[in-house]
Amino acid sequence: MVFPGLGYLLSFLIVMGGLAFNIGNIAGAGLGLNALAGINPETGAVIAAVIAIFIFLVKEAGKAMDRFTQIAGFVMIGLMLYVAFSTAPPVGEAIVKSVAPDTIDILAIVTLVGGTVGGYITFAGGHRLLDAGVKGIDALPEVTRSSIVGILITSVMRIALFLAVLGVVSKGMQIDPNNPPSSVFQLAAGNIGYKIFGIVMFTAAITSVVGAAYTSVSFIRTFSPRLDKNYKTIIIGFIVISTLAFVLIGRPVNVLIFVGALNGLILPIALGALLVAAYRKDIVGDYKHPLWLTISGAFVVIVMAVMGIYTLINQMPMLIK
Repeated sequence: MVFPGLGYLLSFLIVMGGLAFNIGNIAGAGLGLNALAGINPETGAVIAAVIAIFIFLVKEAGKAMDRFTQIAGFVMIGLMLYVAFSTAPPVGEAIVKSVAPDTIDILAIVTLVGGTVGGYITFAGGHRLLDAGVKGIDALPEVTRSSIVGILITSVMRIALFLAVLGVVSKGMQIDPNNPPSSVFQLAAGNIGYKIFGIVMFTAAITSVVGAAYTSVSFIRTFSPRLDKNYKTIIIGFIVISTLAFVLIGRPVNVLIFVGALNGLILPIALGALLVAAYRKDIVGDYKHPLWLTISGAFVVIVMAVMGIYTLINQMPMLIK
């Protein structure tokens, strides 16, 4: 309704980005098991895929995993804050350089934004709410609350993780390039911190594997009754293909960076379409979109589009290598 054919284009991009994202999620689960049990990431990825399929097929297991991941998330925030405080990073300098950096790394920005709110993640919360029957004008307060809580928790996680890494680096400690996040916690919090981070990373990655597959497939299941009828099989196939791709490609750290960058390219298209739709009465009825959200959203669309094109032209060939 926004633009003829845009739904198919966006669905294609979401599915491709979601597939790439799931390769990254599988890589993350493999790295988590590597930290937790010393299993090599490729073997860990296969184990994670089997567990993810089980969680998807058994509803009670999915609910239990969601609850465990929430608890693990709070443990993770606590662990990161402990590491950040114990390593005493230069917080003042970090605040200054956040708004006035010496250099602007476009790839880093696109990767972080893409990995946080890009690709399928733009729609993941909305799809879960719709499935739960939360929709319409009356649901706006709940939708707003969900989105704010989600982005605040994510922001706290990102900032705490950054400060934890900064503290370790500022002390002159050497981070392992094969598993950078886990090694940060090993250096700062010893073997216990290393194992805790492995558990958290594994559980977060597993739920993301299921979430990415589910949301990505939800974009195409309405294309035909046959796809809709067999969507569970397609989701399982999605997970299997992601796992095989990672096992064959390897290099989990490179995969995670590539995935974040790729999904950062999808964000301006998805957000741009949503902003246009928000002002179409035939789409949203009497809903009035706040002007400040439109202005800030348009700013993000323009900036991310420019950065995304720059990344595509200048950085993607190097990441693929």
